[in-house]
Amino acid sequence: MKARVGAYLLLGLYAVISLYPFAWMISGAFKDRRDVFADTSLVPDHPTLDTFSTTWTELDFPRYFLNSVLVTAATVLGVLVVYSLAAYAFAVLTFPGRKAIYGGFIALLFVPGITVLLPVVLLQRELGLLGTRLGIVAPFVNGTAPLAILLLTGAFRSVPASLRESARCDGAGELRTFFSIYLPVCKPALITIAVLTAVPTWNEYVLSRVSLNDPDTYTLPLGLQSLTAMTSPEYNVIMAASLIIVLPVVVLFVLLQRYFVNGLVGAVKG
Repeated sequence: MKARVGAYLLLGLYAVISLYPFAWMISGAFKDRRDVFADTSLVPDHPTLDTFSTTWTELDFPRYFLNSVLVTAATVLGVLVVYSLAAYAFAVLTFPGRKAIYGGFIALLFVPGITVLLPVVLLQRELGLLGTRLGIVAPFVNGTAPLAILLLTGAFRSVPASLRESARCDGAGELRTFFSIYLPVCKPALITIAVLTAVPTWNEYVLSRVSLNDPDTYTLPLGLQSLTAMTSPEYNVIMAASLIIVLPVVVLFVLLQRYFVNGLVGAVKG
């Protein structure tokens, strides 16, 4: 009993230490410039929404927000379409070299993404995609391949073979079986992959920083970096911008948490 209480206290302390910077950011977003460091309380004495209006109307954040939405949506859609079909092939179909190809994809999990940054940028330049949104969507989709194939293949393998045989008896082909049976049954796994793709894409900075030079194509992390690089940065505005960036991710995870957990469990079982 004492050990359990001690563990809970330790976890509680860790939670407080981890969440305090986030709480301070939220508090600072509602303070004016002078009170950010002068008032250390987490509850602002004079809360204001001026920081959000400044961020949204004067700093071109709507454009950054739209760019992030477009890039993230395109990446998630590409990942779900391409790798759900690939995972179905690995899980259900039989073809020469299936195990070797699957093993090759899984091995890519151990390759740090930063090691292929230079080849990606050179390829973007050769294809005329450097500095475009499509130029960063394609690497994001490719970078998600190992994890997406691993989880979706496991999920598809967990589908009872009797369902596929029943579809075959009804005259369904592979595509109809895929769309009518496997996708609905494995919806939690698909949502899990969507979340695991959307969050890092939404927050990605390095490739975007290297690839995008036109402010009209900047995503939210680049917009936030431009605020911190100002000669006299307004930290309350920076915190408001950070909150705008973080909030959609938090809301997405809260809304899809149930599917997220079920998707991971189902994929591991498969």
